[in-house]
Amino acid sequence: MYDPNSKRIQGREKLIQYRKALQEKQKWEGEMPMGEGELNRNGNPKVPPGQRVTENWPVLDLGFQPELDETTWNLTVSGLVKNVKTFSWEEFMAFPQVEDISDFHCVTSWSRLDNHWRGVRFRDIVNHCELLPGAKFVYIKAYDAYSTNLPLEEAMKEDVLLVHHWEGHPLTRDHGGPVRMITPQIYAWKGAKWIGEIVIRDYDEKGFWEQRGYSNTGEPWLNDRYS
Repeated sequence: MYDPNSKRIQGREKLIQYRKALQEKQKWEGEMPMGEGELNRNGNPKVPPGQRVTENWPVLDLGFQPELDETTWNLTVSGLVKNVKTFSWEEFMAFPQVEDISDFHCVTSWSRLDNHWRGVRFRDIVNHCELLPGAKFVYIKAYDAYSTNLPLEEAMKEDVLLVHHWEGHPLTRDHGGPVRMITPQIYAWKGAKWIGEIVIRDYDEKGFWEQRGYSNTGEPWLNDRYS
């Protein structure tokens, strides 16, 4: 079972790593070729306002990458569900596996377009545990002590996935492997690398970056970066 205390970063070390993460985020701003203003075949903007297109996938984290693989990773669903459940890798892979193509928008002003993903729909995992009345919000905990939050309505959208493959290859450790969450319709910090627990609640609680001034909604097309 996911144990948030076993991977928690403490004291001064955590502060140093947070500052490093913030510096890494700031470093990427302004370093990508502009994409704003470009149109797709339907005449709509390719990227949200203020975003720049990159072919690479920059690595950003809190300065700590947990050592996980298929034998040590598991995922717990808790809170307002009828069946609190911890899924092993084998149980996770028994869910319907979907292929999807979506964009990835980082709040630090870069976007990577048309990513090919393979994974499990968030809603399939949660529906398996049976939502209880009053369920409205999701709080995500990760193995590196990261956290984030979003409305249940956003999390249940079709292309919100728990992914284990990217561009035909297993998700690497630096990008959150073996499993991370992706949220294509909102900024990428609303997903989480090394996802460990999904908590369903009737109230909202701000996550790591939300507590530090980032928007609580994070809608790229509204340039909704900071609170």
